[in-house]
Amino acid sequence: MIPALFDEQKAAQAAAFLLHRGSGRLSILKLVKLMYLAERESLRRYGDTITGDSFVSMPHGPVLSMTLDHINGAFPPVDGGWSAWVTDRENNEVALSDPSIISDPARDLLVLSDTDVECLDAVWEKFGHMTQWELVAHTHSSECPEWQDPNQSSRPIPPARLLKALGYDSGQIQALIDRLHEQRYIKASFRQAASL
Repeated sequence: MIPALFDEQKAAQAAAFLLHRGSGRLSILKLVKLMYLAERESLRRYGDTITGDSFVSMPHGPVLSMTLDHINGAFPPVDGGWSAWVTDRENNEVALSDPSIISDPARDLLVLSDTDVECLDAVWEKFGHMTQWELVAHTHSSECPEWQDPNQSSRPIPPARLLKALGYDSGQIQALIDRLHEQRYIKASFRQAASL
C-alpha cells in the first residue's frame, strides 16, 4: 500500500466545505462518508485525490484514515490545520470552528482547487440529503465494491482495488500508482529538506 500523501489543510478545508453546505454542523459519520465519496469522485473524474489520505474499510463503510484520526483528536493542533476549521467532536457531531469565515467556499477555502470544489459540490448535490445511515448503506452496496467487511476492525483499501472499482484498466491503474509513488517521493524529499 502506498503511504498517505495526506494534506491536513486540504482535508480541513474539504470538511469545512461540507460542513458549510450542511448549515455548519454534521454528524461525524455523515461527514466521513461524504469526504470519502468526494475523494472517490475526484479519482473517478481526474485520477487524483483531494486530500491524499489513505482509504480504509471499517464496519460502517470506507473512510479516510488520517481524516478520521483528526476528527478523533489524535494530533496536536497546527496553524491553519484541522482545528482552525473544524471543532472537536461533541455528541457524535462536528461543526465549523467559526461559521463566519466562509461566505463563499470557492473564494474562502483557498487551498482547495477548482476541481476539488467541483467534486465536493457534486457529492453534496448527490448525497447531501441522505442521512448518515443511508450513506452507510450506500457505501456497503455494489456502488462501492472496494469496501470489504473488516469484521469489527479496519482493513486498508489498496488504491489499485479502488481504481479498478472506478473502471480504470490495468495500464491506467499502474500509471496512476506510479504517479502516486512519485508524489510520495517528492513530498518526502521536501519534508526532509525542510527539516535540515
